Amino acid sequence: MIFDTHCHLGYNAEDPAEATANAQAAGVSRLLTVGIDLASSRRARDLARAQPTIFHSAGLHPNSARQLAEDWQGLDQLARESSCVAIGETGLDYYRDHATPDEQKTALRSHLQLAVELKMPVIIHTRDAFQDIFDELAAFPSVQGVLHCFSGGIEEARRALELDYYLSFAGPITYPRNQALRAAAAFAPEDRILVETDAPFLPPQKWRGQPNQPSYIVETVERLADVRKISFDDAARITTSNGRRLFDV
Repeated sequence: MIFDTHCHLGYNAEDPAEATANAQAAGVSRLLTVGIDLASSRRARDLARAQPTIFHSAGLHPNSARQLAEDWQGLDQLARESSCVAIGETGLDYYRDHATPDEQKTALRSHLQLAVELKMPVIIHTRDAFQDIFDELAAFPSVQGVLHCFSGGIEEARRALELDYYLSFAGPITYPRNQALRAAAAFAPEDRILVETDAPFLPPQKWRGQPNQPSYIVETVERLADVRKISFDDAARITTSNGRRLFDV
């Protein structure tokens, strides 16, 4: 059974119940639906309350960091609910300019401080910002978490692992040109790898150009197993065990 450790159920017009049923039919036993702002974090909480195989986080995506003052009190309250298993997603995204680097860093530090207080893992988004994200995470050595949809190579993986973070691999591991990413997936130790879909974004190669779904994670697990030269069942078992340990579910 597979643990999709990062998806966005109900984003846009997708039917969460249908997506969950399709995922279960494909062998997905657990899903972590991730908040990107206060509204989506509340929806994630409500979905988790209704379905025992769904878990949720509370956080503010770096592209929405300018909403920190508006959303933070509500996110703080959501994070303190017993059903919440992680803080985020948060992080740094220099590919887009919806918020300045300083605004993003301020929001990220708020999440990391909350993770320290609540002793919870963080879900980290990073795009075109590896050096800065590593500097920020190093300032909070007691926090553990995951670099979701990991996009780096071996050197970035090595640095994340030194900071005691997990690496989560998504659809891009199946893309033909992503050899450096596959090298990182082969390099990472067995006890630090996760899988995710980031649905409805970044579908595996077979479904490029279509909205992603949690059920499509099977192709990602297959590619991870191939890269690491292990069986599909072992890849599913290892990543699920790691996800359950990190998020305590």
